[in-house]
Amino acid sequence: MYEYDDEYLELFDSWMKDQGFTKRTQQAYLGDVRLFLSGVEKSLPTIEAIDIMRFLTKMRQGGAGDAARNRYLSSIRTFFAALIELQIAQSNPSLNVKKSKVEKNQIPTFLSEQLLAVFLQSIEGKYQIRNVAMFLLMSYAGLRVSELHRLNIADFNRSTSTLQVFGKGRKWRVIPLPAELVKVLNKALMERMDTRSSAEQPFFVSQFGRRISVRMIQTIAEKHFEVLKKQYAELQGKSISSHKLRHTFATMQVLAGTDIRTLQELLGHASIQTTQIYTHVGDKQKQEAMNRVSAFIPVGMGI
Repeated sequence: MYEYDDEYLELFDSWMKDQGFTKRTQQAYLGDVRLFLSGVEKSLPTIEAIDIMRFLTKMRQGGAGDAARNRYLSSIRTFFAALIELQIAQSNPSLNVKKSKVEKNQIPTFLSEQLLAVFLQSIEGKYQIRNVAMFLLMSYAGLRVSELHRLNIADFNRSTSTLQVFGKGRKWRVIPLPAELVKVLNKALMERMDTRSSAEQPFFVSQFGRRISVRMIQTIAEKHFEVLKKQYAELQGKSISSHKLRHTFATMQVLAGTDIRTLQELLGHASIQTTQIYTHVGDKQKQEAMNRVSAFIPVGMGI
C-alpha cells in the first residue's frame, strides 16, 4: 500500500458513517478496498480500469464467484465515489468495469407457515418474550436485523399501533402492526431490562444492559434454527439465517395478494426491482396449481 492509502481508508470510513452505512457494510467495504489497494502497485491518481479488472480476475482465480466479484467491484466503486465527493479523486475508473452476470430472480428461501409457527414456539428461556418479539417483527413486519438493532422505544406508537423504522439509506418508514403483535411488544416492554446508559432507550436490550447487537440477534436465531433442522428433514443441509424471517414475511404478503408497490413500502426497498424477486414465489404457486388441474384433463380427446 502507498503512503496515503491508510488516510484514504480513514476518510472512506468516515464518509460511510456519515452516509448511514451499517457497521457490517462498512467493515466489508473497508476490507475489500484495503485488499485491492494492497495488491495494486500504483498510487491512487494513476489507478485505471485495467488495474481493477486484474484485481477482480485474481479474486476469481482464488475462488470468488460472480456474486463475490460484484461485491468487490461495488466496494471499489463506492470508495472512488466517496473520494470524488470529498474532492480527493477526479474520476471513478471502476465505472468502466462491467459487473458479472449472475442468475436473477432466484426465489428466496423462506419458512412455511407451519415451520415458522414451530420456530416461534420453540423459543424459551429467560429472554423468551424479548426474543419472540424480535422475530415476530422480522417475520410479521418485515424488519431487517439492523433495524431491530436500531429500534428505540420511542419508535413504537401504542396509540396508533404503528412502528417507525429507520432503514437503509437513512430512510424512515411507518409500519401498521397487527393487534397480536402489539400485545407481544407491550409485554416485551413490561419485561424489558433497564439500560446502563440513560442517554438512549433501545427497544431491545442485551443481558448486559446495552442495546442488543446485530450479531447477538443472529446468534439467537441460528441457535433455534439448528434445533429446528434436526427435527425437520426438509431443512437439513440448508442455510437458514435470521434474514430468512424477512423473506418469509415478503413471501406471505405475495401469496396473500399484496400488490408490489405496497410490499416495496413495507420492506423499505429503494428499488421496486428488489421487491419483484418475491413475485416469482407467486408464479411458482400458480404453476403448481395449474399442474394439479392438468391431472383432470381428459386423455384422448380425438386429437
